[in-house]
Order: sequence, then C-alpha cells, then structure tokens
Amino acid sequence: MLRRNCSWPAFLGFCATWSLIAALGFAILIASAALAFAGSEDSVSSPGQPSSSTNQRTFAGVITDSECQARHAADSGKSPAECVRECLRKGAKLMLVDGEKSYFLQGDPAALQKLAGQRAKVSGTLDGSVIQVAFITQE
Repeated sequence: MLRRNCSWPAFLGFCATWSLIAALGFAILIASAALAFAGSEDSVSSPGQPSSSTNQRTFAGVITDSECQARHAADSGKSPAECVRECLRKGAKLMLVDGEKSYFLQGDPAALQKLAGQRAKVSGTLDGSVIQVAFITQE
C-alpha cells in the first residue's frame, strides 16, 4: 500500500480553500433568501390600506358618469351636475374624465356626487382603470 506524505501547509491550504467555498455558498444562499423575502414583503399590504404610499397619485379632471362621460346633452335642459346625478340613478358609474383619459371612481359616494359635473382633483390609488379615492377637492 502506498502511503502519501502530505505536509501541514498543504493540508491547511486544502481546508482553508474548502472553508472559503462553503462560506461563499452560504452567503449566496442567505442573500438570495433575504432578497426573496424583501420582494414578497413589498407586495403584501394591510386590508383596506394601499400597499405603499408611493402608489398614491393625484388626478385632475371632471367628475362625471359612465353614460355621458362629460358629453352631456345640451338640449336636455339640465346642468352637468343634474345630468350626472340622473345617470347615476339609472345605474351609471362615477368617473373622472381628463381629455382622452377616463377612470372609474370608488370611494365615498356622497363626497364624489357633491362635485358631480365639476372639475376636481382626486388623490388615491390606481388599480387598472379604477381610482380608489382617498381625498377629493374642487379644482
């Protein structure tokens, strides 16, 4: 049987190399887990709360309804506000229209209808084409 003679420095070098490789692997594993956890934490929000304050935006436009979309019939004899309220009674949805852009509005119906037919600034979170209204003011 052949016996291999190894020196202490060679043995220590071997152990140090494998220790560094193992430490690097462990560090990569921990960093990956930390990134995955941080990414999933950003997408979780409390019920009823926006997921992040950076998602809150301000929009400006006319508070109207999904039926007329700020193009109320001039010969109806109704003001824009009266027309919006009439369309809402018939089942239309509240909207904010700004030029070619239009968004459905969700929030306090009384506060939204108070500004029906008027220009307003709406602060809230946008989800697709729906703004969850947090605050509304007349422009």
